[in-house]
Amino acid sequence: MDAKNPAGMRVIHTLLIANRGEIAARIIRSCRRMGIRAVAVYSLADQDAPYVRLADMAVCLGESAAKDSYLHQEKIIAAALRMGADAIHPGYGFLSENAAFARRCQEAGLIFVGPNPGVIETMGSKAKAKAIMQASGIPVIPGYQGTDQSIEKLSSEAASIGFPVLIKASAGGGGKGMRLVHEASKLEEAIEAARREAIHAFGDGELLIEKYFASARHIEFQIFGDQHGHLLHLHERECSIQRRHQKVMEESPSPALTAATRQRMAEAALQAAKAIGYDNAGTVEFIRTGQEDFFFLEVNTRLQVEHPVTEAVTGIDLVQWQLEIAEGKPLPLSQEQIATQGYGLEFRLYAEDARNHFLPVAGTILHWETPQVEGLRWETAVESGSTIGIHYDPMIAKIIAHGPTRAEAFRRMQYALEHLICLGLTTNLPFLQRLSKHPDIIAGHYDTHFIEKKLELSDLYEYPAEIKIQTAIALCLHRWNERQQKQILLSALPAGWRSNFFQYQTEHYRIIESDYRVKYRFLGDKQFEFCLEETLLQVVLLETGPEALRFELDGIQYRVRVAAQQPWYFLHLPGVGQIIAEVLPRFPLLEVKQTPGNYTAPMPGEITRVMVEAGQEVKAGDSLLVLVSMKMENTIAAAGDGLVESVFVQEKERVEAGTLLLKLNTQQH
Repeated sequence: MDAKNPAGMRVIHTLLIANRGEIAARIIRSCRRMGIRAVAVYSLADQDAPYVRLADMAVCLGESAAKDSYLHQEKIIAAALRMGADAIHPGYGFLSENAAFARRCQEAGLIFVGPNPGVIETMGSKAKAKAIMQASGIPVIPGYQGTDQSIEKLSSEAASIGFPVLIKASAGGGGKGMRLVHEASKLEEAIEAARREAIHAFGDGELLIEKYFASARHIEFQIFGDQHGHLLHLHERECSIQRRHQKVMEESPSPALTAATRQRMAEAALQAAKAIGYDNAGTVEFIRTGQEDFFFLEVNTRLQVEHPVTEAVTGIDLVQWQLEIAEGKPLPLSQEQIATQGYGLEFRLYAEDARNHFLPVAGTILHWETPQVEGLRWETAVESGSTIGIHYDPMIAKIIAHGPTRAEAFRRMQYALEHLICLGLTTNLPFLQRLSKHPDIIAGHYDTHFIEKKLELSDLYEYPAEIKIQTAIALCLHRWNERQQKQILLSALPAGWRSNFFQYQTEHYRIIESDYRVKYRFLGDKQFEFCLEETLLQVVLLETGPEALRFELDGIQYRVRVAAQQPWYFLHLPGVGQIIAEVLPRFPLLEVKQTPGNYTAPMPGEITRVMVEAGQEVKAGDSLLVLVSMKMENTIAAAGDGLVESVFVQEKERVEAGTLLLKLNTQQH
């Protein structure tokens, strides 16, 4: 019997989760609450991940690359059958919007927890989706979504629409296969880059072109349908704060909507769901271009990353609803019974450098600790020791805050961001802290271009001198205590003891690009004297531990967390966040002279295209090679005219950040 046939209601006893990370952990929690056995799948890179241990059982899919594990349909279905699963939940990303996979699940006798394959297939093409909505009377963005995908046709359509235009992958989402083009001369290169990225991410290079609005709000409605023809919405989420066309902050309700516009959008969302016969969880997305004007964007046929915002304001477990609807049960509530309470916020923590165009980074989380406060919810699948690698999305966690008012929700979010401890790698936490306190954000006055227009990020890691001094003192005390604990001979003497009591000990640090010569001496009975910047400071070491210490300076106590990866130290100061310090050698090495014309990898990743060869002349702005990291394509371009002297990498080669990629000879130009 068909797994989606409402006449044959089926009970899910065992669920295989075809995903990883925080969403897998999130689904497991709902399974446990419902009494459903949860089976996790994992790649070799994730074999020690927390979500794997959280599941009742776990199955290895193979190599770390997604195509060999989380995107390998045969392996996933085989694992589900092997474990006796009744159903598969795809989470979001990977195979969640793959109609062929949904059909294969049904053919194998498995329930696919999501909408029926026909809906996924129809909405999987943004071009088809726009045509259906247009026919249903729902306003759509002016653009082109035809079958003629030639450069000539796309160029002529872009010209008729009028620049700027947005190129989008028809099968895509999450900012992949998307390029903003301001002028005709840049169009062809953008089309080719978008097509390559779309094929890499979705296996489909079809593109569409849309009019680009310089100021707009991104608003989406959570919808649900069951297998009995019932539809409802769970109100809206505002998702306008984005970088690289990906969301970093969401809230509900939207501060931008009037009651009348909210009602019209809700009706349009239900109209869209009805037009395609929607069942299970989904999201209808709109952009609002004026006070009352809005256009249909797309339907996401899956659970969204930001679904906890809706759960916060409605009190509804959306995963539980998904599972019950997949079993054939009707929606448990009517539209009139869906009410919201208070305000919900979600901020996304990523392993990325906000000051460097939000480029993703890889590394190990040496220490992870979250504050537990009423109204705060943490969605993550990391712990101390977890690695953020190059194979998957660099999101570390989602922080969800709920409060009776918008101001109280923001206050809780600000507290969470100030007290979150994530040490060991660069994250966007300083950016999130700045974002959460910006007066326009607090007032609700923002649009999809807020980050590039309103946020100055060049000084993101600049701190007052007193913060750097506190960091230097904390690091010095931590290292002194480490030596004290390791000292075996003459253990009664303090570490670094000198026969000349008045002689200072000295250490050299680099703290946020500033060098410090720290002179100190132990006075006995936890008392220290520091000489920093020609200033004498009296410090009391109150408490020590392997990862934390507490000291007093000028009558104020500071509790600092410390993690080390020699020669780097990562310190968390209350109210500040992570500060990275480097211990400099006592006898500095000669600096290695940087050679002009050397191009290095800005992040770890895989070389997918090499467009030049030794002996080739290039002009400034010419593309040299393409590096893909964490699902994002980055084109390395020539900074100036030159002759390619050497190429040190080849396609499909994996490289670390800082790897020398190629060299240009610029002297003759």
